[in-house]
Amino acid sequence: MPVNLSAPDASSLHPVPGVRIGVTQAGVRKADRKDLTVFLLDEGAAVAGVFTRNRFCAAPVQICREHLGKGAAIRAMVINTGNANAGTGADGLARANATCEAMARELGLSASQVLPFSTGVIMEPLPVERIAAGLPAAIADARPDNWGNAAQGIMTTDTVPKACSTQVKIGDALVTVTGISKGAGMIRPNMATMLSFVATDAKIAPELMNGLVRELADQSFNRITIDGDTSTNDSFVLIASQKAGHAPIASLESEQGRLLKAALLEVAQKLSQAIVRDGEGATKFITLRVEGGRSSQECRLVAYAIAHSPLVKTAFFASDPNLGRILAAVGYAGIEDLDQTRIELFLDDVHVATQGGRNPSYREEDGQRVMKQSEITVRVLLGRGDAADTVWTCDLSHDYVSINADYRS
Repeated sequence: MPVNLSAPDASSLHPVPGVRIGVTQAGVRKADRKDLTVFLLDEGAAVAGVFTRNRFCAAPVQICREHLGKGAAIRAMVINTGNANAGTGADGLARANATCEAMARELGLSASQVLPFSTGVIMEPLPVERIAAGLPAAIADARPDNWGNAAQGIMTTDTVPKACSTQVKIGDALVTVTGISKGAGMIRPNMATMLSFVATDAKIAPELMNGLVRELADQSFNRITIDGDTSTNDSFVLIASQKAGHAPIASLESEQGRLLKAALLEVAQKLSQAIVRDGEGATKFITLRVEGGRSSQECRLVAYAIAHSPLVKTAFFASDPNLGRILAAVGYAGIEDLDQTRIELFLDDVHVATQGGRNPSYREEDGQRVMKQSEITVRVLLGRGDAADTVWTCDLSHDYVSINADYRS
C-alpha cells in the first residue's frame, strides 16, 4: 500500500480549457487495461518539456526533443504504457515516428506537431500497429474532464493513479492547473520509469515556458528518488493553453508570474511526492533536509548519499534506529573538506548527534519511536554555510525486490 496516499477524486480534478484527453485499451502489452492515452490541444497552446539525462534515452524522448527543438506548434500527445520503446535502436525511432504519423493522419496535423511518450518494458519492439489501431477510440473518448482516467491510463507498477489540481486568481480570472504523473520504481529523475503532464489555461509568453518547466522540475521531480536509477524515459511536460481571461504574463517575476509559478509548483511537488509515496514496496515517506552547506549542490550530495544508501533505507524499513548509517553516508557523500565535528543530526524532534558524535541526551527508544512512523524527517546540519536543500525518498522493503524480480512476467 502507498504511504498515506489514496487515489484522487476525479471530481476534484478541474478541466483545463483548451485541453481534451482520451483513454482506451489498445492491448500494448496486456489485454483489458487502459494503456493508450491521447492529449488534444487547441491551437495556440504553448508546450515545453524536460527529459531524462540518461544517455541511453528512449526513442520517444529523442523524438520529443526533436519536435520541440524545431519549434513546432504542438497539438497532440500520445502516451502508451506496457512498452518503453527504449534500447530499440533505429527500429525504435522508426516506430516512434510512425506513432506520430498515425496520430497526425487522424487529426489532420503534421507529424512534428505530435509528441510521443512510452513507458514499460525496455528492449522490446513497440507494437505500433496496436497503438495506431487504438487511436480512433482514444480520440473519440477525448473530453476535458478525463484527467482521472488519464492518470490510470499511464500507470505501470503504480498501485494508485496520481493526479492533482488547483486554481488561483490571476487578475480577474480564475486560472486552473491540473496534472497527472506515473512512476513507482526506476526513479531518480535527473532532467529535467517517470512521466508527468501538467496543464494550465494561463496566458504566458511562450518564450518563458522552457525556463519555467526546468525551474519546476528542479524543485519537484529532481528532488525525489526511490532507488537511484535514472530511467530511460523520464519526461515532464508543461502545457499552457492560453485560454484564461487575464492579461498575458510577460515575466515570471511579476506578481502574476509569481502567483502562477506557485500554483504550478504546488501541483508539481504534490505529484512528485506522490511518486515517492507509491514507491515500489514503500512503507515510509522520508524527507531529507540538509542545511548549513556552502551550496545547494553540496546539500543535495549529502541528501542523495543518505537516500541511496541500501543500509539506511533498509534500516528505515525495519524501524531500526541504526543511525550511524546516516552519519556514514554523510561522510562519503563527496565533500572532501567536511569537518565531522560540526555535524548535527536530527530525526524529527530527536537530536541524535551533535558535534559529530552521539548526543549525550539521545535515547534509543526516542529514535525507535520516530523510526516506527510512516512519515519521517531527517535533518543534517553541516555547519559550513547558509545553503540548504531537500530531497524526498522512501525505504527499501522486501516487496521492492519481489516487484522488480517479477516485472516482466
